[in-house]
Amino acid sequence: MTDPVSRTILLFDIERFSDRDDIEQNYLRRMLYDIADRTLTAAGIGEDRRIRADRGDAVMELIDANASVTALLRALLTETPVQLHGVNRMASSSAQIRLRAVLATGYVAIDERDGWVGSDLNHACRLLDGDVLRAALRERTGDLALCVSEDVHRGIVRHGHPGIVPEEFRPVTVAGKNGPMKAWLHGTVPGAGTAAAAYGGAAAGTAEAAHGGVASATGEAAHGGVAGGSPEGADGGPSGGPASGAEGAAVFHFHGGAPSFGGSLVGGDLHGVSGGFVAGDVVLGSTGDGRPEGPRDPRPSDGPSDGSARR
Repeated sequence: MTDPVSRTILLFDIERFSDRDDIEQNYLRRMLYDIADRTLTAAGIGEDRRIRADRGDAVMELIDANASVTALLRALLTETPVQLHGVNRMASSSAQIRLRAVLATGYVAIDERDGWVGSDLNHACRLLDGDVLRAALRERTGDLALCVSEDVHRGIVRHGHPGIVPEEFRPVTVAGKNGPMKAWLHGTVPGAGTAAAAYGGAAAGTAEAAHGGVASATGEAAHGGVAGGSPEGADGGPSGGPASGAEGAAVFHFHGGAPSFGGSLVGGDLHGVSGGFVAGDVVLGSTGDGRPEGPRDPRPSDGPSDGSARR
């Protein structure tokens, strides 16, 4: 076996490949090779600077570490979608090709049977096969879902090189055989707004957090996200104990204080608020500034409210 050397790792995998018949699979494989070649050519990476392994419905590229990772990522963001669009606009519905892709870096050795060996390569393969990337492609109208490793994000993405927008990448956590793995997904985290936490994204009530990294109010993210616990009231005090209710629902308990949400003030007693959506300049109860009150429960409101607001 050769000594491990630093490589750039590029992986492509075809969605729903096994659902096609033999003729369609043969066509999809040709298109996959063509798209991979055109992407690498656009990045200035010739055949003499890469090694390819065929995996049937996937290809793996080991690329010379001296080749520009920035140029390759830029080509993945621009050239690959163009190539996919060009192929699919001329193909029948049964021959549409959609791809998952992973870009990573690491050390890889080649054994005496030309097999590739390295934990960094294993890591990249598990990102490619992970639920996050599969779900992201299923939910999108586009034909590509791209994930980059933590090292690629730290060394390339976060610096905002031309053609690469750091804000378009969201942190995700992928379940692996040896524990959770961190990576960065290009585009929206799957299930954003309803089940982002299940894929390592963020859910704050029903809205996605700015970078998909923190889940609040409803508990711990299923794949290693961070649970923020119950929200605090506007006066800085805790708003109550753990949320409870139907599975997957965001539940908030308020005991005193005057919780504020996006400019709206919630005050007074809340009873039976369920299944609604609160936005804009909405006032429940008295604000103390002269604005009209909405209808109030006729029961006394002495002491802290024990009602709950449910979304």
